[in-house]
Amino acid sequence: MRSTDQLAVMVPAGLAGVVVTETELGDVRGSEGFYHYRQYSAIDLAEAVGFEEAWHLLLHGNLPDAEQLVRFREKVGSLRPMPDGLAALLPAICATTDDALTIVRTALSLWGGIRRLRPLFDADPDEIAEAAMASAAVTPTILAAAHRIRQGQEPIEADPTLGHVDDYLRMLTGARPNAHDLRAVEQYLVSTMDHGFNASTFTARVIASTGADLAACLVGAIGSFSGPKHGGAPSRALQALDEIGSLDRAEAYVRDKIERGDRVMGFGHAVYRTKDPRSEMLRRTALGYDDPLVDLAVGVEAVFERTLAELKPGRELFANVEYYAGVVMKLAGIDPSMFTPTFCVARVAGWTANIVEQSRDPKMIRPSARYVGPPPPQPVPSLAARLA
Repeated sequence: MRSTDQLAVMVPAGLAGVVVTETELGDVRGSEGFYHYRQYSAIDLAEAVGFEEAWHLLLHGNLPDAEQLVRFREKVGSLRPMPDGLAALLPAICATTDDALTIVRTALSLWGGIRRLRPLFDADPDEIAEAAMASAAVTPTILAAAHRIRQGQEPIEADPTLGHVDDYLRMLTGARPNAHDLRAVEQYLVSTMDHGFNASTFTARVIASTGADLAACLVGAIGSFSGPKHGGAPSRALQALDEIGSLDRAEAYVRDKIERGDRVMGFGHAVYRTKDPRSEMLRRTALGYDDPLVDLAVGVEAVFERTLAELKPGRELFANVEYYAGVVMKLAGIDPSMFTPTFCVARVAGWTANIVEQSRDPKMIRPSARYVGPPPPQPVPSLAARLA
């Protein structure tokens, strides 16, 4: 039998470029600036279909026909309200923290208990698919209610007759969005449902590979997603625009950031080596608003890209999805504290589709690490020696 050393394969830091499994859900081609959901360009989908249609595609494998879409929307609507037990306890959860992602991961853990979710290892495919839909349906309800509670307002109950994004914005802001804002946010959410094996999706699949229940997978995914280097960037990118204030200050701002070794939020991506197609689409969406913030964002983007090309030649640092996401969400009336949670509303649909797919694979994900500490085995020193 071969030793672990003989079986080990050295891989790049951060598993960059390492293929860990096969998937039918989609892929990201970083060198091409292209990504897709199943066989369709994700950007084409974002510009052509609604949220439920793209969600159906990821979860069930096809774009729904008219009858399937009606049934899917009705099912999602019926699953959107919070269970009474969770609604009663949500104020107590909100009292412990101001962070919406902390609240939703705690609430989803409780939700899994209320739903009596069984481990994926024990559940049948229909049971897993139902739990996947239910968790993604209730997530925006939890987030919107948590936001209102933290603002000293009463939560608004879900309306099963409304579309998913329409109802989320109504529960969040207290009023139904106009058609322009609704479509802008929906395009953003469709474009961010899934994005290859990013950190949070990989986390969800690692947990799913152990056979844990679906709520456990989502709690882990949200924990990963909450990091500023992952899902936590849209509000920070908008904050940078607020700090710059006017276009004439943009170059000095980015030069100062680089000189201090700080990260320029909203620029650069772990996979893309060309323009981020999500950012390109969201720029077009932002240009649909007649607002000085859009003019500032477009101008700052040009200055930043030119200056970064000078200061970091060969790095190919372009605006990423977070840069224009913050602009679009702010102009659509979403509070900056809810930018990353709104991103989560989209990504939970992708996470659950990945969890469903991973649940069909009997192999647990269990990589190795290269040990670099003191060479073993060393003699264990006596207590007297350690106290000497």
